[in-house]
Amino acid sequence: MEDTLTDSSYLILLALLKPQHGYAIMKEVNSLTYGQVNIGPASMYTILKKLEKNQLITLEESNERKKIYLISDKGLELLKTDTKRRKLLYQAGSRLLAEKGEMNEDV
Repeated sequence: MEDTLTDSSYLILLALLKPQHGYAIMKEVNSLTYGQVNIGPASMYTILKKLEKNQLITLEESNERKKIYLISDKGLELLKTDTKRRKLLYQAGSRLLAEKGEMNEDV
């Protein structure tokens, strides 16, 4: 996996700062984004498999019905790095839009 995360991977890693199962992850992502982002089950489980393969998350426990995932140390470091990158992008966009007089205060 690269040093940057897709938006969906980023949000899933944020949700996995605490151990959660799939349905709870989907609800957490929706909550984190104030209902603006929904990740469907097929996409989420595909992403979870990739994150686990790349050792960014771990399977904490599993029973017949639920798998509980948690971000790994490697995943946490990548999440921190990607958060800094996203902050720089946001700041650049905000600055340039403000200079152009196009910045909305709600952004």
